[in-house]
Amino acid sequence: MITMTTTIQVSEKLVEQLKIRKMYDKESYEDIIWDLLEDSKELSEETKRHIEQSRKEIEEGKTKTLEQIKKQLKL
Repeated sequence: MITMTTTIQVSEKLVEQLKIRKMYDKESYEDIIWDLLEDSKELSEETKRHIEQSRKEIEEGKTKTLEQIKKQLKL
């Protein structure tokens, strides 16, 4: 795979918004942009099925709250 580096121009306003999204000081703008792209991707069909299955399990009472688990583990 050939990697090509390019330079893009962005406004100062956009740079400020990218800075706000940094999770740590040395995070690159490229990393921030990749994260934003990932956030906008469509969920896979498998993920959608898992979410639906989880919702059903919650409705059927097949889950426990964090407080219930803590009590069970005597934490």
